[in-house]
Amino acid sequence: MSLSCSRSVFLLAPLLAALSACSAPAPSAPSYVVLSASSAAVASPWSGAAWQEEEAVVESEGGGVIHGVLMYLPNRIFDVFDIVRARVRLGPGIGVGVRATELADVFVGFYSSVFVGIHGPRGEPKIPWPVGFESLAGVEVSVADGTTGGATDPNYGMVEFGADAQILIVGFAVGVEPFEVLDFVLGFLTIDFAEDDF
Repeated sequence: MSLSCSRSVFLLAPLLAALSACSAPAPSAPSYVVLSASSAAVASPWSGAAWQEEEAVVESEGGGVIHGVLMYLPNRIFDVFDIVRARVRLGPGIGVGVRATELADVFVGFYSSVFVGIHGPRGEPKIPWPVGFESLAGVEVSVADGTTGGATDPNYGMVEFGADAQILIVGFAVGVEPFEVLDFVLGFLTIDFAEDDF
């Protein structure tokens, strides 16, 4: 290697070291602790992460209250509709069922239909649309459930009393879910017993 080439490498070595240090991942920001909503936070001086987290907590709490106020009336209305099931069905099938809670129910048959009417227990936070698609097939006797329906299963309540039938292309389903009466009453105190409020 010539002398000029050696001198170039010698001069470029610090520059290459500096460039490789710049391209290395930056060290993680120091951790922080938020003492209280009114106290200062120890945080990374360049990130402001602690202040962002504190603001997010305040916004979340405020948003939760506003959301609760806005959804209070719709949730109570939905709770009323959860108490009763009254559907008329249109679609192919044949079957019959009767329910006196999940422990004393019987269903035999199959159907795949469109329904119109009162939805019945939702079981989760969703809008109880008065029209939808419903299907069920198989045999169920008490807790021995050999039916399939998947996402379009009628979703009967655990203590629901009712009956349903499908005769060729027309069917019906009626029922009352006492558990949802309790959920409706406790809902006025903002207690979501059935865990189906928005």
